[in-house]
Amino acid sequence: MEEQERTLLAIASRLLAYPDDNFIDEQLDIIDSINDNISSAELRKELENALKAFHRLTPEELKKLYVATFDLKAKHGLYLTAHELGDSSKRGAAIIRLQNIINDAGFERVDDELADYIPMLFEFLAAAPDTQETDRLVRRLAVAVKRIQTSMPLDNPYFNILYVLTEYVFPQPTKAEIKKLEFEREDADLEELPYPIMYG
Repeated sequence: MEEQERTLLAIASRLLAYPDDNFIDEQLDIIDSINDNISSAELRKELENALKAFHRLTPEELKKLYVATFDLKAKHGLYLTAHELGDSSKRGAAIIRLQNIINDAGFERVDDELADYIPMLFEFLAAAPDTQETDRLVRRLAVAVKRIQTSMPLDNPYFNILYVLTEYVFPQPTKAEIKKLEFEREDADLEELPYPIMYG
């Protein structure tokens, strides 16, 4: 994986995590990272537009938007195996396999999120060496990220960073990969729920 792709994954990891009280301060670090590691003028513009969409919102508005976007709609959920398997009982074993991949690469999770949390997997791929396992993980994430992006409204600020990932980082999923995901996922009874979806 090229350095630019790793930089984009690290940026996306921060932007797609819950916007806590440090979110605004982290924007300065993101801008520095763009200036240091992104040479393409077109890509810089894409990233600047993505950041501007967040800057228009107050911290409280951003938190509400995050919950409405990612916690209340299953198609936008940020857990990889939920996209792949839905409510299947196979999710537990799939999460354990992901944790083993992370551990075998010499990394440890430092938060309480599950091993299939997509922003954490972005951070992992940004730092991990290229292996067969990480290459396969990239392809799996490509399908899930494309699924999230294509079902998200264009005016949602989170759409912009997902678009950057699908255009500049992840390969376009094949029809077979998309079909496999749709076939293996067991859908929940309701697409939209009146409370956040919690996986655990």
